[in-house]
Amino acid sequence: MSAEIICVGTELLLGDILNSNAQFLAQQLAQLGIPHYYQTVVGDNPERLKQVIEIAISRAQILIFTGGLGPTPDDLTCEAIADFFGVPLVERADIIEDITRKYALRDRLMTPSNRKQALIPQGAEILPNPTGTAPGIIWQPRPELTIFTFPGVPSEMYRMWQETTVPFLKSQGWGKEIIYSRMLKFWGIAESALAEKVSSYLNLPNPTVAPYAAKGEVRLRVSAKAASQAAAQELISPVEKQLKDIAGLDYYGADDDTLASVGGELLRSAGSTLSVAESCTGGGLGQMLTEISGSSEYFWGGVISYDNSVKVGLLGVNPEDLAKFGAVSATVAEQMAIGVRSRLATTWGLSITGVAGPGGGTDTKPVGLVYIGLARANGEVESFEYRFGAVRGRSLIRHVSACTALDNLRRKLLSSVLP
Repeated sequence: MSAEIICVGTELLLGDILNSNAQFLAQQLAQLGIPHYYQTVVGDNPERLKQVIEIAISRAQILIFTGGLGPTPDDLTCEAIADFFGVPLVERADIIEDITRKYALRDRLMTPSNRKQALIPQGAEILPNPTGTAPGIIWQPRPELTIFTFPGVPSEMYRMWQETTVPFLKSQGWGKEIIYSRMLKFWGIAESALAEKVSSYLNLPNPTVAPYAAKGEVRLRVSAKAASQAAAQELISPVEKQLKDIAGLDYYGADDDTLASVGGELLRSAGSTLSVAESCTGGGLGQMLTEISGSSEYFWGGVISYDNSVKVGLLGVNPEDLAKFGAVSATVAEQMAIGVRSRLATTWGLSITGVAGPGGGTDTKPVGLVYIGLARANGEVESFEYRFGAVRGRSLIRHVSACTALDNLRRKLLSSVLP
């Protein structure tokens, strides 16, 4: 038994609206332990919608539709479903009464077009919509097949799901097991390299392990099916520990952890403070740090030093070194880190300078070349060179640069406390 999500709306196909409904429903199905293997997005076209239904009923026993329940001519979901199963649409007086009441509460009159929302397939039950005017349906047009429809408005769908659909599914025997996942996060290793290291875990039956990559980060999702979250966590814990041991310092956190939050917690635990000097990231590093609640305990501030005069005047970079090596160099990165640490009197100084593009690159200093500097109050200073490549694009180069700077700080903080 499995479910399929079918999202209806040409605006989704065009990318005008983010399909958050599919994400919500997928998460909810996992919480109920309902397998879910396919999602489909289809435009406001009755023939294509019926083609989607024909495919979906061949591979799923629960079909969940969102969108296409409004009063306009392109809202065709119920009409297409009824036509596919060869049943008429019937007008429900109780739906008309509910719509009329809701319009009256807003000091408005129901227009004739709204009567369309009262048409549902014969034999279907109403799935109440407490806040909007378009109800959904719960319908079993044939044995072993259940159809749910929801309006596309997320807030309406969320409430309808929680108040009516979840209790219904549980009454049908669903929800006795859940699918619970942990998302393990890694930085500084390629997806292919990590997948090779953990290859023996990628075919486990329960829990399952699957690799993902996004914006320079690699993730392993570890999912278990069990009667409760606690039972699922018992299955996940030993596998999670083994994966962490294999990855070593490339593992940095899980679930909601970020490199900024993990690094911040290490700074707080050590009683250390941090300041930053940024060139190519334009404040992105400072933004990541200040997004963490309580970061003022350890993050004291930073300097955005785009122009060389700022590097010299505020950070104390040697102008002769700037002329000789250029702003994008290991020497300048180190001096930026030393300068910001000294001027803000922090334990650590972290700097970034590079060529984010799309212009400004040369044969010797191409777009994507980045130097990161790290200075410590005891006089230690080091720099790191990275070549992220122009293909990543300006925005991603800036993001990856800031994350990599935080990762270098994290590794240095851990090395100072590990035996």
